[in-house]
Amino acid sequence: MSSTPPLHLVGIDLAWGQRQPTGLAVLDETGRLLHIGAVRTDDEIETALAAYVEGGCVVAVDAPLIVRNATGNRPAEAALNRDFARFDAGAHPSNTGKPEFADGTRGQRIAARLGLDLNPRSGRSRRAIEVYPHPATVALFRLGRTLKYKNKPGRTLVSLRGDLLALMNLLEGLADSAVPLHVEGPAWAELRHRVAQAQRKSELRVVEDQVDAVVCAYVAMLAVRAPERVTVYGDDEPGGWQDGYIVTPTLPADHRPTPRERRTAGPARPAVDEYAAQHPTLVQAGHQAADLVRQVLDEAGINYLTVTGRTKSIASFAEKASRTRDGRLLYTDPLREITDQLGVRVVTYVLSDVDVVAELLADQAVVVDDRDMGQETADEGRFGYASRHLLLEVPPGPGHELLGGRVVQVQIRTVLQHAWAEFEHAIRYKGTIPAEHASDLDRRFTLAAGLIELADREFTTIRDRLRSAPAEPVVEPAAVDDPRLDPRELAAFLAGQYADAGWSRADHYAWISGLLLELGVTSFAELADVLRPTDARRINERMGYRYPPGAVRRLDDALLAVFGERYVDLHGNAHRAALLRQRLERLRAG
Repeated sequence: MSSTPPLHLVGIDLAWGQRQPTGLAVLDETGRLLHIGAVRTDDEIETALAAYVEGGCVVAVDAPLIVRNATGNRPAEAALNRDFARFDAGAHPSNTGKPEFADGTRGQRIAARLGLDLNPRSGRSRRAIEVYPHPATVALFRLGRTLKYKNKPGRTLVSLRGDLLALMNLLEGLADSAVPLHVEGPAWAELRHRVAQAQRKSELRVVEDQVDAVVCAYVAMLAVRAPERVTVYGDDEPGGWQDGYIVTPTLPADHRPTPRERRTAGPARPAVDEYAAQHPTLVQAGHQAADLVRQVLDEAGINYLTVTGRTKSIASFAEKASRTRDGRLLYTDPLREITDQLGVRVVTYVLSDVDVVAELLADQAVVVDDRDMGQETADEGRFGYASRHLLLEVPPGPGHELLGGRVVQVQIRTVLQHAWAEFEHAIRYKGTIPAEHASDLDRRFTLAAGLIELADREFTTIRDRLRSAPAEPVVEPAAVDDPRLDPRELAAFLAGQYADAGWSRADHYAWISGLLLELGVTSFAELADVLRPTDARRINERMGYRYPPGAVRRLDDALLAVFGERYVDLHGNAHRAALLRQRLERLRAG
């Protein structure tokens, strides 16, 4: 990366003429979105970008910069098309025979006004490069084909909106990538809102240009921070970059296009369009589903490894809705019959907790279906995939209003079952197994599944033994200047206070230390004084624990019994105040 601060990465989705909107986006060196907007004229472009191109900058332009050929494609376009045309991401031909390029290009004129060098290899601190969002998104996100958010005949408002939101979701997902992009903020949220509320295709056009500009700016950042991840098409041609070039993320060598979508006269297309329209709401519903599962498990004091959620992508839904058998669609009502639109996965430490989690969730929702995949495999006399699959219908409630009337697929498995399933899926479905090795690998996967079943049983036995003679949990120590009780020392204290308690999640010790600090409890002597008058047996009876709660849950209930409404009203309890009041009523009953 250039050492000249500050460096700005600019994206320009340049319109062919000055009557149509041009999208602009600016990132800083960390990938944070500084500016996004739309303008029309060259003067407006120059004015909007003036503050960002005074110093070091790379300006990525989605429009031809250099066109010298009289007919046909530029060499760069021909080279790019050999890789990307099969993904519907080929470039249109640019040549001086077209009126818009007869006297140079608009992109070249903009670069000259901004004083930018056009050589992609120059290394100068202020330069412009030509980019193309369609192949960029195919390579970045491994798309089987381009997202269809550009308005063309046959594309509906609903489908355009769905694919544009899908692109925005993908860009948001780059926040966790090796070269991160951070688009969050009011401006981006406003664009999402405009897409979701759009009633005309023209309302999507202005947003589309700005989203494309963000893609352009991100390609500029890759070219600076990870040049090994980009390809400069045209650079290796006889005329070199001076005959035109296109910079784009490198297409993965193993990436292949998906089969072209088959249009059907049945219900699949309308269902996909409707799913695309619902997708933003479904994404939020997916977050609520995962939050609800965490809340249920935390409330019960269950120790688990992870709870993760996902919403089925539009492309995945479309593929599944279009599946056929003997020439007929498998799903006559895809929106109702495809039941894995919302998914949550719970990974536990031990096998016995899989059933505990399933029973807890069944108390909170209507169980539409319950399949123990491991038991089904065992009943067939085999070892293999093991996971408990629940299909739940969740009633609406505070914090999960969007789940009302929807079904959620919940997969529950141990950490060892999860490792086997992920590795097996990666090898069988994403890898390539030579035919001569298939039977041997089947045998080895079966052997591994059997060993994992034995290991899971042993882990359950170890946990049960430790419950009868608790060991001190492994917890990270607090920072030296942290005023809270040290989480590791708190874990040891609670192991003595509640000798019969189950395990708690390691991060929960730090969390409840923060609540103790809000109460003014900063020493173990003070905590002992707080707990001394509590009647642990009475609290246990009032709570009616169905499963052995962790030590943190036991302390949580004791603090609730001592401090009552004051504890409920702590800032750190704001997200669960309603649940705490329900518990407080049980404590006070009788």
